[in-house]
Amino acid sequence: MTPFKQMHTQSEDCVHCEHRHVRLFCNLPQEALEEFDRMGVQVSHAPGAKLFAEGDVARNVFVLCSGQVKLSTTSRDGRTMILKIAVPGDLLGLNAALAGTPHEVTAETIEPCTIKTIRREQFVDLLQSHGAASMKAAQSLSLEYGAVFRDARRLALSTTAGGRLAQLLLEWARASRCGESEMKFTMALTHEEIANMAGTSRETVTRLLNQFRRQQWIRIHGSRVTILNEVELDKLTA
Repeated sequence: MTPFKQMHTQSEDCVHCEHRHVRLFCNLPQEALEEFDRMGVQVSHAPGAKLFAEGDVARNVFVLCSGQVKLSTTSRDGRTMILKIAVPGDLLGLNAALAGTPHEVTAETIEPCTIKTIRREQFVDLLQSHGAASMKAAQSLSLEYGAVFRDARRLALSTTAGGRLAQLLLEWARASRCGESEMKFTMALTHEEIANMAGTSRETVTRLLNQFRRQQWIRIHGSRVTILNEVELDKLTA
């Protein structure tokens, strides 16, 4: 596995994290939170850092504190499919760590990220000691299942490329909301990578993004995307 590209190590402080209450797993009862706070190490990673690769032994669970991570899988003939963009609050490698199986995906940072890395054994001990933590982990796995179902439905049932792209934009914006009213997110993927997820071509993604912008459904400033008309985008996904 490619070594981590470390930028610098930060002091761990989950107890005082201002975003903890809007993140599923991190919003633990005080006793469990304090134990969780003492676990692992929090490290900042540069873009392109590989946390784990498909087929690797699952030795750690990763909590994404900030930034975005690309989860992908590769076929035998070398084709890569992006399955998900993980956002702050997501647990990475949880399924493989709990099942004791190799990682089924590759996780790679696509922008500067802060990630808390916890040894598998420590994380399992936390779940065994605190029922609330076990429930949060189960809910996280349930959400992962739901995301896989939505992705399959998007590719199989959405008849237009515009509908598939609109659904991706809305999913990313809603996941990055963190309790705020404005829907905005950093689009760290290339148009080619977005096309991979939307089941269309790079040229179509570029054309549709420009169309959505002209219709004032979205605003794009650099890599920052703001949803201006959620209703109209949602209509495309029906």
